[in-house]
Formats: sequence, C-alpha cells, structure tokens
Amino acid sequence: MTTEIRNCQNCKQSFVIDSEDFAFYEKMEVPPPTFCWICRVERRLVYRNERTLYRRKSGYTGKEIFSTFPPDMPYVTYESDIWYSDAWDPLSYGRDYDFNRPFFSQFDELMKIVPLQARSVISPVNSDYGNNSSGSKNCYLVFNTTNAEDCLYGNGVSFSKDCVDNSHISKSELCYGNFWLTRCSRAFFSERCEDCSDIWFSKDLRGCSNCFGCFNLRNKSYYIWNRPHSKEEYAAWLAKLNTGSFCEFSKWKGEFAQRTIAYPSKFIEGTHNSDVSGNYIFNSKNVKKSFLVRDGENLKYCQYLQEPPNKDCYDHTTWGVGNAFTYECGQVGDGANNVKFVATSWTNIRNIEYCYMCHSSSDLFGCVSLRNKQYCVLNKQYTKEKYEELVRRIKEQMMQIPYIDKKGREYRYGEFFPIEFSPFPYNETATQDYFRRTKSEVEALGYTWRDQPTRNYSVTMRTEDIPDSIDEVGDKIIEDIIRCAHRGECNDNCTTAFRITPTELSFYRRMKLPLPRLCPNCRTCERLEHRGTFKLWPRQCTCAGEKSENDVYSNTASHFHGAGRCPNEFETSYSPERKEIVYCESCYNSEVV
Repeated sequence: MTTEIRNCQNCKQSFVIDSEDFAFYEKMEVPPPTFCWICRVERRLVYRNERTLYRRKSGYTGKEIFSTFPPDMPYVTYESDIWYSDAWDPLSYGRDYDFNRPFFSQFDELMKIVPLQARSVISPVNSDYGNNSSGSKNCYLVFNTTNAEDCLYGNGVSFSKDCVDNSHISKSELCYGNFWLTRCSRAFFSERCEDCSDIWFSKDLRGCSNCFGCFNLRNKSYYIWNRPHSKEEYAAWLAKLNTGSFCEFSKWKGEFAQRTIAYPSKFIEGTHNSDVSGNYIFNSKNVKKSFLVRDGENLKYCQYLQEPPNKDCYDHTTWGVGNAFTYECGQVGDGANNVKFVATSWTNIRNIEYCYMCHSSSDLFGCVSLRNKQYCVLNKQYTKEKYEELVRRIKEQMMQIPYIDKKGREYRYGEFFPIEFSPFPYNETATQDYFRRTKSEVEALGYTWRDQPTRNYSVTMRTEDIPDSIDEVGDKIIEDIIRCAHRGECNDNCTTAFRITPTELSFYRRMKLPLPRLCPNCRTCERLEHRGTFKLWPRQCTCAGEKSENDVYSNTASHFHGAGRCPNEFETSYSPERKEIVYCESCYNSEVV
C-alpha cells in the first residue's frame, strides 16, 4: 500500500503509516495501529516499573518480600524461587473465553488472580534491592542490569564492577556519576565516552586518558579544557584540585554545563551505522526512529534494544537477545520470535499474543505466568486444532466488541494493553522518565498516579550541614538520615531523605569524592536528563562555514561546503529551541581531534 496519514486516537495528532510499515503489518498479520508511534511508546512503558520497590506479603508464604507491585494494588505476587517452582500450577486459574465481553476486560481479571513474579530477577547474589536484572552480585538499588558486581545506585549498568551512580554504562569499573560509557575506568561526571580512563567532566571522548573538562577528543592524554599539557603539568594541576569538595564539584559541574553548549554535538549519538534515524544507535543497519539500540537490523520505532542481536522488529521496547519478528512488545527477550502485544516475557517464546510474564512457551493467547506451555487461551489448555480455531474467533470478536476505556479510546485486536490496566502507577514507571507529566495531567488522561507515601523516619541531618569535604566526614554519617536537597518538591519521585551506606562511604573515600546532596531517585533522574526524548525534529546543520550558526564555536578545520552554510538536513532529538550546536556527521567529524 502507499503512504497514509491518519489521526492518533490518543493525542489526536496526525501520523504517517508508510508503505514499509504496511508491508510489515501484513507480514505480521496485524491491522495498522490507531495510536501514533510516540503514544505507542508511552503505552508500553507504563507496563515497566524499573526502579520502585515495595514491601508486601508473598501470596504463597505470607512472608514480607520486595516487589515491584504496590501492596495496595489487587495482584498476587510470589517470590522468585516459588514463582519458578512446581509448587503451584498456573493452569489451575484457567477460564473459558466469554464472547459477550471485551477481551481486555477478561485479561485484566485473569491478571489479578494469577500469581506474578514479585521482581524480574535472574540469578541474583546478595542483590535483593534491584529489579529487571540478571546475574547481579553484591548490588544495591541497581536496575535494568546484566552481570553487574559491587555496584550501587545504577540504571542500565551491565558487565561493570565497582561503579556508583551511573546510567547506561557497559564493561566499566570504578566510575561515578556518568551517563553512557563503554569500556571506561575511573570516569567521573562524564557522558558518551568510550575506551577512556581517568577522565573528569568530559563528553564524547574515545580512547582518551587523563583528561579534565574535555569534548570531542580522540586518543588524547593530559588535556585540560581541551588544551594539551605535559604529563607533569597535568599531574601538578590535578594535585591542586580538591576533588572531595562539594563546593569545588559544584563549580566544575556548572562550568562543564556551560562548555557543553559551546562545542558541536553530532545530530545523532552513534557509530558504524547504515541508514538509521533516532539516537544512541550503534553497529546497526536500517534502524528507523529508534533509540538505545546496539547491533540491530530492520528495526523501527524500537527503544532499549541494547542486548543484540535483534532483527525485523517494530515497536519493541526493552531487552533483546535474539529477537525477531516482534511487534508491540515490552520487556521481551532471549529468543522471541513472532511475538505480538506481549509484556515481560522471555526465553524462546514463539507465536504468542497478548501475554504477560510467560516464558519458554509457544502458541499462547491471553495468558499470564505460564511456563513451558503450548496451545493455551486465558490459561486454559486446548488441543492444537481447538486452540487455532478459538484464537481465530477471538480476534474476530475483538474487532466487533472492542474495549472502550475511560476516555473513549477503543482497543480492538492490534492494540497493546490499555494504560489503565497497568499494574503500576504511571509516575512510578519508565514512562515518567520521558514524558514528565504532572499529577493533574496524568489523572486528566484517565491514568493512575501514586503520591509518595508519608515517611516514618525523622531527618537527623540537613543537606546544608553535610561536611563540604569527604575528608571531614566521620564514620557516624552512616547513622544519619539526610534530607534530600529537593525536599520532595520535584517531579522525580523524591524520597525526601536518604542514607549513606558503609560501602558507599568507603567508595567516596577511596575515590576522593564528596557526598551527594540528592536522594538516589533524584540523582538518577538528573542523569537521565542527558538521554533526551524520543521525539525527532527535522533540522539543518548549524555549521555556518567558519563558525557555528550562533557564532559561539569557531571551526578548527575546513569543511566540504567551504565558507557557506552546510546544506545537510537530518532528523534529530535536539529540538530547535535547545542551545546545543548541532552538526551533521561530516561537519562534526571535521571538528573531532
């Protein structure tokens, strides 16, 4: 089919379905979407609670356990070892399909009675305070991670060790306060760096060491604010710095922020790509309008597919590892194939639709918490022939009797689960990291908001009373309850107060770093601001010849377009009102030194 322009039934804005999209939908045997791709992302992310843990009773043992499901939400949760065991049978909750009622209403009822895994964790070792993780060892409040060890307060930390307060780092160690690092060691308050060591307040470095306040360097050492120094000069300068002083740190942080907008940024963060659009895309081919993707091929409208390989997927948010032909999925990975409208399911799942928390299964429709099963609908077992006929009839019925939510949005076959059926409050899911809605906005849309609970602790130390230097901090600080500088007045699910753990204090002393002034939630949200949004804007390169268009940056090399303005246009996640200097790849590469 040719390209069509349709109106999103959620945001009411127009969106494009092109011939490439229609071909994919035909291959997957699904109707075209009625939500635009941005609204589809929002809808999937509401089914992902990344960083909020609760204490609640196990539905099996009655013990108090950690869970991602709030205790006042009507769900049954089991601790992981019980959930994976044969001590209970998810088929015992099976029910007949009622052709007189919408599918989504029946699925919602089933999801509220079938036990769910309290936390999505695989093989944790001394890492009770985490979620969406596998292979974590001695980690505390580390989320969305694979094989992290001795790490604290992280999000997207994989194959890394001895790291504190980082987001989206891989194969790194002894790092603090960073965003998007790969194979780095002793990196502090830096972003978008690769194969670097001993760097501070730097951005987009490759193969660098012993750099402070640097931008866009390649294979350089002993640079300060992008100027070269001898090894001896650099060591003498660094020795004079009091890296453990919060006042000094705040000064450098402010200067780093000012200098960030004085150097060119490439319109897309990514390398070794062919025909891609979006941001944070690496080693990929034909990946469109996607974000945080590594080694992908033929992907569109995808996010967080950082564990390759993934191929021929649309609208897939989070995870990966050998996925192919998936559509409208979230938290799905480890060999998924021909999977549609599925959340939080894994390990060689095949031919399943509208399922939640199922694994190692095939040919399922509308099932919850099934393991090693086949030919089931609403957790009830059927023969192959009866299953196929029943699924065909259900799809027809879903088109005739749609679910209609509180705001009149219709959900027929081909739509992901309604946001209002999410087991998590809107503001405690990954959605809030990107869409940043207020409570009134969320409630006006008909979604659930959860106010932060009243804390039963008393603050014993004000933020302003924390010693400026780490050298002045005594051992008794671990007994204090410290007030967060935001005091709960931000939109980051601030806990209003926090503690310093013994392991954390030891790290700060070892690395000569000041104590933080914000709670872990606020620190994470501050780092994730660097990630940008999913939305893309059409823009032209802001290289004006000898200088940047805003006259802030002077080019260091001649460019292909000479003294005139660069004609290259692109889509970028840098919106036109942002202050960054945004160059095309050619102009940017000319300025990398």
